Formats: sequence, C-alpha cells, structure tokens
Amino acid sequence: MAKIIGRPALPNMPWQDKPQGFDKPVWRYDGNPIIKRDAIPTSNSIFNSAVVVYKDGYAGVFRCDNRGVEMDIFAGFSKDGINWEINHDPIVFEGEKDVTRKEYRYDPRVCFIEDRYYITWCNGYHGPTIGIGYTYDFKTFYQLENAFLPYNRNGVLFPRKIGGKFAMVSRPSDTGHTPFGDIFYSESPDMTYWGKHRFVFGTADGWQSKKVGPGPTPIETDEGWLMIYHGVLNSCNGFVYRFGVALLDIDRPWIVKERGNFYVFGPEEQYELTGDVPNVTFPCATLTDPETGRIAIYYGAADTVTGLAFTTVDELLSYMRKYPMNVGDQENK
Repeated sequence: MAKIIGRPALPNMPWQDKPQGFDKPVWRYDGNPIIKRDAIPTSNSIFNSAVVVYKDGYAGVFRCDNRGVEMDIFAGFSKDGINWEINHDPIVFEGEKDVTRKEYRYDPRVCFIEDRYYITWCNGYHGPTIGIGYTYDFKTFYQLENAFLPYNRNGVLFPRKIGGKFAMVSRPSDTGHTPFGDIFYSESPDMTYWGKHRFVFGTADGWQSKKVGPGPTPIETDEGWLMIYHGVLNSCNGFVYRFGVALLDIDRPWIVKERGNFYVFGPEEQYELTGDVPNVTFPCATLTDPETGRIAIYYGAADTVTGLAFTTVDELLSYMRKYPMNVGDQENK
C-alpha cells in the first residue's frame, strides 16, 4: 500500500465508499453537483475551483463567472466540504497597483506552504499568465508578482519546497483557446523570480492528444509525487476534457517515473456532458487522508457547476500500472 506523506490525518473529510460492483478507479458523489451555477446572486456558473482544510472545516477559492460572463475568483467556507457558503463579492487583493490591476481571474488553485495559503490562478495581464497571492485567513489577500510572462495557464504549486526552492508546474499557452499544451516545471527562491524551467511531459495519443495540463496540488507519496492532470481530445464534437494520473520523481519532479495510458475519470453524467462548455471534467483540488489513503477530488463540470469524486492512492496507482504508458515515448506527437 502506497503512503500519502506530508499531510495531517483527515478522518472527517468528505467520503463515500466505492459502489458495489463499480470497476472504475474514481467514483462520483451521489449528491453532485455540490455547487450549482447560481449559488450566489450574480453567478452564471461556478466551477474549476480550489478547496483546502482550514481551521475546523474547509475554505476555498472559487471561479464564479457572473451573468456578464466576466471571470473572477471568490472566497468561500464550509464545515463539511460539501455544503458551501461563497462570498457574494470577489476577492480584492492588496499590493502594487501594477500587479493588482484586473482584467480577468479564473481557474484558481490553493496550496498551504509553511505558514500561509498561496493562491495561483490564470491572471489577465496583457494576456493570460499565472497570478500568485496569499492569505492567512481567507479574508485579507495579498498579491505578488505574476510568475511568468504571458502566456500561461494552470499554475499549480507543490505543497513544500523542493531542494530549498518553491516549485510549480504550469501549462504555457497563447492568447486563444490554446490548441496545444505541455506541462513544465519551474522553481523560485522567493515566489517572485521563477526559473530552471524543465519539460515534464506532453500530449499522447487518444484522450490526451490535444493538450495536457496540471490539475490539483501534487500529492506527496512514498513512491513519488502523484499528479492528477487534465488531458484534452479534439473530437468531431469539440474538445473533451478528462483526467489521468502520473507519478513524478520526489526530488526531481520533471522526471516522469510512471504515467497512465487510460484516463481515470471523464464526462458521463448529464451535468458534465451539458453546460456552457459540454464534455468537461476538470480537476482543481483534492483533500487527502494519509491514514486511509482516501482522496476527494473537486472538479469543474461542463464549465458550469462543481462536482466531487472519490478514490484512493492505491486505486489510482493500481489503475495506472494496469494500463501504463511507455514513459520513454512522451515527446509531443
């Protein structure tokens, strides 16, 4: 049994057992979607959002597109990780005006490192880039410098320093809908200056042939970093977003130890197949319990609502190893 490390025990995390006779590695919460599109008065959709343990419950940063279809991020709180109260006003960051100027904000991730909660998101700054901020209490937020030049999306921090440096994976992009996408690793001594960029992996045949990008904060295990990532297929009916798993080297995370050839979760239910953008399941956050190996995954469904799914570290690793990819053949097609 693989061990999740570096995380506190979380016995009361959201959980449902795997349904009897179910043969897939990830299963849905039977009350999905947990957050509907109109959960706050102005929202058109609430999806692709990030959740973390906070005090005796949970906090999160949520992508709430308003009815002008303007993209912004909002703080929210929950006692049980399922029923959420989301602030009706977007986050206001403190910081330099050149940095906090707002074009758009979307697809946040939240990661606790050392003494604070870091937020990363796709930030509009003459094109999409990775915004970085932090908070101690999810009430006052501070914005740092953008991590990269445009264009970039899906900046995801590792939950601890690696080799004494902050570490991030991201998906360089362009100004459009990005008909490509690879995952790169970067590191920083101070959350301001980012470098040592390393290619991690790119697209592959089938469900991840158009683009791939980071999902939730990587999960540290005794076998390596377990990374849940999204992959996209350009089908005759448009893009289809699913997610898969890979295992990265614990000290050099740009080295891929193992990677699954099959996706572990994809759109099947009506709320995933139909919405503002159909056929999308997009993972952004996990909760984990190292005592049991349980993992709860928060994901955006059809770019409209938020869903919750469950698995374990052993389910993911076993499925990846049952249907492996040759990691020596991972360059772009």
